Amino acid sequence: MKQLEEFTSLCRKTLVTVLFLSTFQGANCELLVSPLGPTIVSTLAGSNVTLAVSVNGASDPAITWFRDIIPVVTWTINSNSPPDIPQSSKDVLHLEKDGSLTFIQVPLSYSSHYTVEMTKSGLGKASLQFTLQVFEIIQDVTLSTPSGLAVEGTDRFILQYSMLQGVIEQQTWFFKSTEIKNSSHYLVQQTSLVILRPNRNDTGLYSLQLTNPFSSVKVYRNLTVFYGPDEPILKATPEKIFYVVGDSVSLLCQSDGNPQPTVEWVFNGQKLSGALNRVLDLTNLQTSQGGVYTCSLLNQMTNEKREKNVTLDVYERPPGSPVCSVLSVNNDSLLYECDWMGGTPQATLSFPALNNASRGEGHFRLILPASTNLNGKTVSCQADHPVQQNTCNITACNPKTFLPEIRATVDLDSKMVVSVLCVTEASPQAVVSWSNDSGAIANGTTYQISSDTSELKIRDNNISNLILQIFTCTCSNPLGSQARSIQLQEPSISDSSLFLNQDGTIITLTWDVPPTSVVTGFDIQMKGSNLINKNGNTSQTKSTSDGYSTIQQKPGSARSTDVFTLDPKQIYRFRIVPKARLFDGKPSVVHRIGPPDGLSGPAIAGIAAGIPCSILALLMVGGLIFLIIYLKRTKRHQTKYPVPRTAEKTITPAKTIQHKATPHKPLAGGLKFFPDSNRIHKSLSDRSVALPAFVPPPPHVRVATTV
Repeated sequence: MKQLEEFTSLCRKTLVTVLFLSTFQGANCELLVSPLGPTIVSTLAGSNVTLAVSVNGASDPAITWFRDIIPVVTWTINSNSPPDIPQSSKDVLHLEKDGSLTFIQVPLSYSSHYTVEMTKSGLGKASLQFTLQVFEIIQDVTLSTPSGLAVEGTDRFILQYSMLQGVIEQQTWFFKSTEIKNSSHYLVQQTSLVILRPNRNDTGLYSLQLTNPFSSVKVYRNLTVFYGPDEPILKATPEKIFYVVGDSVSLLCQSDGNPQPTVEWVFNGQKLSGALNRVLDLTNLQTSQGGVYTCSLLNQMTNEKREKNVTLDVYERPPGSPVCSVLSVNNDSLLYECDWMGGTPQATLSFPALNNASRGEGHFRLILPASTNLNGKTVSCQADHPVQQNTCNITACNPKTFLPEIRATVDLDSKMVVSVLCVTEASPQAVVSWSNDSGAIANGTTYQISSDTSELKIRDNNISNLILQIFTCTCSNPLGSQARSIQLQEPSISDSSLFLNQDGTIITLTWDVPPTSVVTGFDIQMKGSNLINKNGNTSQTKSTSDGYSTIQQKPGSARSTDVFTLDPKQIYRFRIVPKARLFDGKPSVVHRIGPPDGLSGPAIAGIAAGIPCSILALLMVGGLIFLIIYLKRTKRHQTKYPVPRTAEKTITPAKTIQHKATPHKPLAGGLKFFPDSNRIHKSLSDRSVALPAFVPPPPHVRVATTV
């Protein structure tokens, strides 16, 4: 315990001694750093330069050199250890024994602020700042214009310098030997001169002087500020309000610009070829030369363009004739219009019979309340022009009687659409309103009214719904109205015809439908032999229960069709079936073509084949008759006894064979008729052999018989 107290006492004595010695030394010493030359040092790149310092008031202080705020050298003077220098700077930086900093072949990049800081324990810290400026000789300075051409009125124009090498300490710009200062028109920047909103007065010689402690260079540049063309002046000589046919006039166009602008003349929007001078001479004016003449000026350097127009009025009659019309206003007033546009000057228009005080030029409108005295009244528009006066007439009238038109189609959704069109003669054009049994019709899914209200489209696939309704269209204008009610009919044919070509191979069917019939298409049906198509094959069609086949289908707008490849030797029957989508209407009358009705083809063929057989049978019968007659004549030469007259009279009349003499042509072979002189006197025994019965030949066959 005693030893611990002795050690503590010794430490206190030692600390008091150190503090005393330190206080004594600080009171008598001060650490000072002084420059041994200028603190702002200028040098050429590649040379050696030293930032020299001297240290007083302490020995062997710690020294640190800073580049801006970054330490680059650290060392304690007279230390055996080398200075601490970054590896990247060891070839350039060298610390002298007295603490001065030397730059070996200093590069441009080492221009900066350098600060030396020395410290000594117990003496505080001392510092000193240097500025090192490394320069190069200024070489190959050029002036350029990165902003392109200098054009008057642009936002800014830049003159910029560049050089091969050199560090600039001072730059001075001159315009026509006068130094340029920063102002509202000029702005001097680090490597350029900015001309704000250049104008034509900025054209001239510009120069730039660049200096540093080791060199000075001055360069020049001529600058041209392009401008124009200015607002052109266009004048006509002689100057008149208007010109007449045969006059002459010269147009002069003037404008300033740099370079001088080129001139081009345009007439009514079309370039005049060859007109490139400032003066355009027009001689022997015609009405076609009246219009707008434009002097177009172009600056080829800036592409700036200016134009100036002058209008030459040449008296010209308006083309055509005045046009009159009358329109409806709110369906209670009439708007009379008269137009006669064109010409110079425009014609003055009026309707004297309606209002003698109102007039217009080129286009005139007059609104009057509709009244009965205007219905059918013809009024004239009086058109007055210095060259000619003219008139046109217009008559307002109420709607006339009309007949609705019915059309039916099938839309893309396979729905039937029936269009009812109501158009009437009226002036102004009539507005159409629609109604049915349920009242007024408005646009919707089932009913659609066209924008001009003249057409009503009905979408309904049920034909029964359509033909049960009565539709009414009412056409009206301010002078009156006309209404027409219609009831749609089932699809039907009102009339049809058939025309056959000369060869009998082509027919043309035509037909008509009633005005109110709903028809979306037609089936052309045929009964007879199948048609032959282009490939030589017979067409396959589906037959109806009554034997007709549909060979064509036509749209509802069709009113005729042609049928080809018919056989003139065959019988055909044709008819037209009207359709309303899937509903079939009553067919038209049947049209027949072909040979007349009679024996069929097989019967005629059988008769033709039986004629030779009939002739052969007749020949055999004739031969048999001839043999019988011959035998009888032979028997007649034998001895006979006379027959009493009384016996002859007993022969029954019914058994008496009577032959009516009928002339016949002899058969081929020379067969003749032999007279029978004993026929009347024959007895019953002579007629024991009965004559063959005569069989009449078939119709239309001539035969020869022997009685």
